Amino acid sequence: MILKKNIYLSLFIFFLTSVSACAQNFSPPEWSYDKTIYEANIRQYTPGGNIKEFENHLPRLKEMGVGILWLMPIHPIGVKNRKGTLGSYYSVKDYRMVNPEFGTAEDFKSLVIKIHSIGMFVIIDWVANHTSRDHRWISEHPDFYTKDSLGNIISPVPDWSDVADLNFENKELWTEMIKTLRYWVEEFDIDGYRCDVAGMIPIEFWIEARKEIEKVKNVFMLAEWETPEMHLAFDMTYDWSSHKLMNNIVKEEKNVRDFVDHISDDKNNYPPNAFRMQFTSNHDENSWSGTEFERLGEAAETFAVLTFLVPGMPLIYSGQETGLNKRLEFFEKDEIEWGDHPFAGLYTKLITLKKNNHALFNGSIGAEILEINSSDSTQIFAFTREFDEDKILAVFNLSAKKSNFSLNGKNLIGTYKNYFTGNVEILKETENFELEPWEYRVYTKYIEQ
Repeated sequence: MILKKNIYLSLFIFFLTSVSACAQNFSPPEWSYDKTIYEANIRQYTPGGNIKEFENHLPRLKEMGVGILWLMPIHPIGVKNRKGTLGSYYSVKDYRMVNPEFGTAEDFKSLVIKIHSIGMFVIIDWVANHTSRDHRWISEHPDFYTKDSLGNIISPVPDWSDVADLNFENKELWTEMIKTLRYWVEEFDIDGYRCDVAGMIPIEFWIEARKEIEKVKNVFMLAEWETPEMHLAFDMTYDWSSHKLMNNIVKEEKNVRDFVDHISDDKNNYPPNAFRMQFTSNHDENSWSGTEFERLGEAAETFAVLTFLVPGMPLIYSGQETGLNKRLEFFEKDEIEWGDHPFAGLYTKLITLKKNNHALFNGSIGAEILEINSSDSTQIFAFTREFDEDKILAVFNLSAKKSNFSLNGKNLIGTYKNYFTGNVEILKETENFELEPWEYRVYTKYIEQ
């Protein structure tokens, strides 16, 4: 295992060196370090599934504390080979237009202005790897596409029959794609992109694209990919490994030790300022793998809390704050059923904690995890994160079994306030705890007023 890791690190260092000539030192925008990201599925958000109706939710999202809105693709959807009645958001027919189902370009510009006016930021989903089968490039620039031995344009994946694979060996494609990426920043003042299947496109393209976009403004870039080299161009990558571990812990296929090892591997393998996105759901997981309640059951709340406390930026998907417990249709209209749910208050408190506690900030200015020794180390995940006067102590029972255990460590010592109950507790170097299945406790350093 150690040998494999060394080989991996050597290859990664070689890769970094080989592209250093075209890479620049991109930095996340200053405003991104304390933020939580929220994925908005406009189609399913309201009865009309449009921008104007979505605007009505902005005050609620602001009150909840959301910092970055990620809008799923806003572009027109192809008709040829369309899946279902409405088609896939990721089958883009025109990169420079707004989906008429959502509204007009002026509607979108107004939305961006309103988002900015209340102190929030917005990124849009960008599908650079492929287009719809009726995109104008099919006839105008057939050389932009990947073809088989018979000259037929192919799909990037056999199941993606509604889209055509773009050929990034063609540098003219780079020029056109980068122009359109700059267009939305220049004309609509968006704050960045979430880039679909980013790792299926050469990293050199993304470096060049980021360089050109940065000439307009400092943007935030999220890659739908997990590998470390993506951080040559992107600020944040998906922490799929963390997400899968959560699912597997519930199935008793993994345990706390695997999760701790993953955090350690991330620290060793990723650049210091790499943001990792933590999540219990997103549009793919919800529609294709099941809701967090299907996958995590009684542990759904526990892991939602954990995503805010481990290093990385937490994601909330549309409807999670209302306890969404259905798989949203991907190619049809399937409106979210809004209502009161305890998760709304939970997410609000968690976002507030993250924003106000420097130890939980994203990237290199946040604090590392220091695990606390536990007598039940496969079930109990206890740790601290500390930065100057800010400190959090978290204790999680990541199992379906009740646990009586002791914790021991100098980083346990202190006076704390239970973040959810308000009770003040003084903890010594060794303490005994009892936690019910999936129970958690979150403490902040107590400073007497």
